[in-house]
Amino acid sequence: MASDVDTAPLVGRADTVAMLRAALLDEVPQGHTAAVFVNGESGVGKSRLLDEVATRLRSAGAVVLTGSCLDIGDASPLHPLLQALRRFDNGGSPARTTSAVRNLLQMFADETPGNDGAGTLLERVSRGLHLIAQGRPLVLVLDDLQWVDRSTRQLLLYLLAGLGDIQLSVLAAIRAEALQGAHPLRRVLTELRRLRSVRVLDLPPLGRAETDQLAAAIVGRALPPEAAERVWRRSGGNPFMVEELARDLRDGRDGIPDSLREIFLDRVDALPAHAHEVVHAVAIGVEPVEHWLLARVVQVPADVLNDAVRAAVAHRLLVRSEDMYQLRHRLVAEVLEEELLPAERSALHRRYAEALAVGPPPAHHPSSASRPAGGPAQLHHARLAQHWRLAGEPARALPAAVAAAQEAERLHGYAEAHRHWSIAVEAAAATGPGDPVLLERAAEAAHQCGEYHRALALLEEWAGTAGAPTCAVHIRRARYLAAAGRSTLAETEYQRALDAPDCTPRERATAAAHLAELLLQLGRYADAGRRAREALELAAKVEGTTSEVVRASAALGSSEAFLEDPDAGLAVVREAVEVAERSGRPEDVGMAYYHLANLLTGPLNVVEEGVVVARRGAERVAELGLGRTFETRLLATAANGLFRVGQWAEAEKVIAAALRHRPSGAEAAELLLARCRLSVAYGEVEAADRDLEAVATLLAGGGAARHVLPMLTLRAGLAMWQGRHAEARHAVARGLTESRSDDIVLLATLAWHGLRAEAEAYANRTVPVDPAAVRRLREVCSRVRHRSAQAARPVRHMAEGFLTLCDAEVARLDGPGDPALWGQAAQAWDRRNHPYPAAYSRLRQAEALLARRSRDAVPAALLREAHEMAQALGARPLSEEIAALATRARVVLRTGPAAPEAAPGAGSAPDELAALTPREREVLALVAEGLTNREIGQRLFISERTIGVHVSHIFDKLQVRTRVQASAIHLRHGRG
Repeated sequence: MASDVDTAPLVGRADTVAMLRAALLDEVPQGHTAAVFVNGESGVGKSRLLDEVATRLRSAGAVVLTGSCLDIGDASPLHPLLQALRRFDNGGSPARTTSAVRNLLQMFADETPGNDGAGTLLERVSRGLHLIAQGRPLVLVLDDLQWVDRSTRQLLLYLLAGLGDIQLSVLAAIRAEALQGAHPLRRVLTELRRLRSVRVLDLPPLGRAETDQLAAAIVGRALPPEAAERVWRRSGGNPFMVEELARDLRDGRDGIPDSLREIFLDRVDALPAHAHEVVHAVAIGVEPVEHWLLARVVQVPADVLNDAVRAAVAHRLLVRSEDMYQLRHRLVAEVLEEELLPAERSALHRRYAEALAVGPPPAHHPSSASRPAGGPAQLHHARLAQHWRLAGEPARALPAAVAAAQEAERLHGYAEAHRHWSIAVEAAAATGPGDPVLLERAAEAAHQCGEYHRALALLEEWAGTAGAPTCAVHIRRARYLAAAGRSTLAETEYQRALDAPDCTPRERATAAAHLAELLLQLGRYADAGRRAREALELAAKVEGTTSEVVRASAALGSSEAFLEDPDAGLAVVREAVEVAERSGRPEDVGMAYYHLANLLTGPLNVVEEGVVVARRGAERVAELGLGRTFETRLLATAANGLFRVGQWAEAEKVIAAALRHRPSGAEAAELLLARCRLSVAYGEVEAADRDLEAVATLLAGGGAARHVLPMLTLRAGLAMWQGRHAEARHAVARGLTESRSDDIVLLATLAWHGLRAEAEAYANRTVPVDPAAVRRLREVCSRVRHRSAQAARPVRHMAEGFLTLCDAEVARLDGPGDPALWGQAAQAWDRRNHPYPAAYSRLRQAEALLARRSRDAVPAALLREAHEMAQALGARPLSEEIAALATRARVVLRTGPAAPEAAPGAGSAPDELAALTPREREVLALVAEGLTNREIGQRLFISERTIGVHVSHIFDKLQVRTRVQASAIHLRHGRG
């Protein structure tokens, strides 16, 4: 059975391939030998790696012989060499090489190796290989070297010691778990390691990103976050396991593949009896399992246990870290757990619980060096609760689960606290009616870790118990609804809390402060300011209301900064951050940083500082256990700021980091919108569509304006790039109808997209212009202009930038457009350091000038500048529109210093390809083969988006518009 991946794409090994090629070919002096032994566990991708390196070496002109060792020991001497000679591909090789291969094979046929003495045989083999090489580098590639026969071992030692008078390189793969005890290859490797020309490379499993990439390549699409996490956790990055798990997912199965089950069970069956017992015990334990704990559970003499552990480690089933053990792959634990009978599992859990209840021996208390990140107390209580629960003792599990949850909360481990409170609720329910205190604590822990729907479900259970306070329930429900993205319902619940007869002064201050913050999210800044002042007045009458003061201050400062005085409002929000930091309450810290970063990156347009604040806040709240909630929000804010100033690649990295938290609710909506902005601008239609659909689902219960309006704006922008102007018009109309927001910047942005849709419809004649829609949009612009006159200066400036775009789009409806208006728009966005709308404005300015039959150099200069800006961003749809206009206007777009100056078709044949970089030539060759961008990306190990940029550059440099035209040029010039 093949143990290494041989069908999936080679992922995450490009650097290794390049290093091996250099080590075996480029770095080997003339007349010298070199060897690399690739060591790794089964399935880590050794065979696939050897195949790829062999292909690269052949392409570089080396003679490559490839063979595999057999699991039959010395019964077939020199088998891998004989196999390599029989497999030898003589395509392109000199006739003398082919003859030398036949002669060497004939020598083996005439004589049994070993009959004429080892030394003579080795000399003759060496001479035969020398003739095969014909002065070229010779590389011997051997797979499964752990099964190598004695004759081949001797040949390797002879040749690599330089005794063969031949320039030779050896690349061999070794299955690490096979080298146990007195395996003969261990001695050979020890001898070879002493040679300076020999390297031993340990091939590690794939990292998380490479695992996701491989799984996506096999399934045919990116896996959902939960499925990707499960594949990563179960496979440990082993490519073969990733492939098997991903193939089952692709085919609609989600269990343990039979192929993997058989592999693991075969390896376990090969263990000695007590090692067999050890791996089953570790599989049942909450890993890692300490040695003292394992000894109490397995209950065998110390020397027998030590031998059993050594055997399990040698078979690469167990991994030892200090004095603790865990299974190498989580999938092994799943297989072994399933193999045990229920009674066996229950008995093992009971033994673990009883051992943990006694506690470790004094000499084995965890040191600071080995202490788990969650804290020793939490880990102890969590394990105790888990084992008592699985042993069928819920009453004994309950106190341990409560203790673990409390300890997790003390350490800001809210996800762990949620898990432990859930176990406590389950344990309590098994012994009697639901405990209201446990339900309340479990609901709050679920909220803190971003499990908003679970929090709402637990809250309703709590609300149904006797004596649940009405006002407190309304406040909790409102908080959870707002976090889940259901802002309209949350506003109603806060109002009910304030009207509840049992509402205390403290609760009134809390409800008012949270309502002020919610109104801010809804874009109702004036209402938010009034509620914030009310909350501060209420909080002043009650002691211990720091959280309420922080939240109300952030809402008040943001409202003032938007509507009145940006400096004064900003100072209030900064003070809220300082107060929150002094209090140390995680949610206050996260909320204060979030509003400060949003204020700076958004309406105040101090983007660089805002991104710094967002990232610093993200690091801070991650320390406080709010990675899935406020860290995600802050990273989304940072990504939005980076997008605005044109740092799109960095924004992608930030979004990717945030997505690892698998956020939900409002955080997920905010992050998906940030990613969707990039997808729309990049022209990734399917990705943008998926994100918009997901956001729409999240906000179905009534979302905040800061999410709904951008969602509809992005929907309109995406539809326009697709030529679906009626759909864009509908999205804008919906935003104007549903919005009650005071956010003039969001409204101006939406109005611009609406007018642009009408202008595009007029220019492309796709649908008739809607006079009523145009009239309504112009009225919105008038209202925004009137409101902006009363807004704070930075907010007014941002709104005016979009209003300038609106005015210029209106001019497109009346004729060819006004170059002066578009010029003003370009300058306005240049001043704000927003390159995307600046590039768009230059495109329209050039278009308007060309429509007026301008014959000077200005339109060409504008198109080149716009194209350079769009290309630098990676804005493919905008780049393509600029290029299309340039083609119609006979303007040559320079994409680099070597770009051709002549019109299409001019110049000699070599000059047409001279402008291409080496990478672009590679891409063009694959385009000519008929590969899609995705297939080219897989072939060259780079992203599909990057391939799209390369293809765009190729089209520009070759002055063509289709892949067929580019392929024709490639073929005409002898394939480059």
